[in-house]
Amino acid sequence: MSDPGHPPPDGPGPLPHAVPDSELADTVMGRLTTLYPAAGNPFRAQEMVAYMKGVVPFLGIRSPERRALSRTVLDGTPRPSEDDCTAVALRCFALPEREYHYFAVDYLRRHVKRCSSDFLPVARRLVRTVSWWDTVDHLAAHVVGGLVEADPALGAEMDRWIDDADPWIARTALLHQLRFKEDTDADRLFAYCLRRAADTDFFLRKAIGWSLREYAKTAPGEVRAFVADNRSLFSPLSVREALKHL
Repeated sequence: MSDPGHPPPDGPGPLPHAVPDSELADTVMGRLTTLYPAAGNPFRAQEMVAYMKGVVPFLGIRSPERRALSRTVLDGTPRPSEDDCTAVALRCFALPEREYHYFAVDYLRRHVKRCSSDFLPVARRLVRTVSWWDTVDHLAAHVVGGLVEADPALGAEMDRWIDDADPWIARTALLHQLRFKEDTDADRLFAYCLRRAADTDFFLRKAIGWSLREYAKTAPGEVRAFVADNRSLFSPLSVREALKHL
């Protein structure tokens, strides 16, 4: 069974700080690392690994079963503090199997309002840990986006992330406003799209189109005009995704 201990110091990117002591995290991790492996299916795990291009190992637990197990893990536990959220998330992401990462993302989505702006470095570390769309996109829209929504001053940090050499950090900046609807900072969104328009990375091109398509549900005219004015700058993929429902 995987070690449910703290993340190693040589994990992806520098640790934002030491993993906090947390009795709640001890309880959660003890239950989690008992119930999840027992429910694993090696044959299904191979299918999941193949679907995710071999990026990360799996225990082989399907989503409905995993969510049911997660409810059992959390049964009777109190609401977490920010330190609890940090400890649970970093300890889950220190484990190799992806289901643990999914648990952490779900946990943070549920409790992001209990986290302050100081949680952003933790979220950044999670984005950079075994980066792939299945965790990054939820962290971007629901965790990083939730933090920025609660503290708009963090937009300045997103302005740095969009220029990051790590494409997953830049993708997070592009997608963090996905759920903002009428509260979207359109100038920032459009500027981000233009700043990465020439990038050849598939996931960045896709994110440009996705972020524009989502905002088009709120402001279709603005998105249509923006794409028309800048069409030559964007990849066909970005344009196609942006205009998909217009």
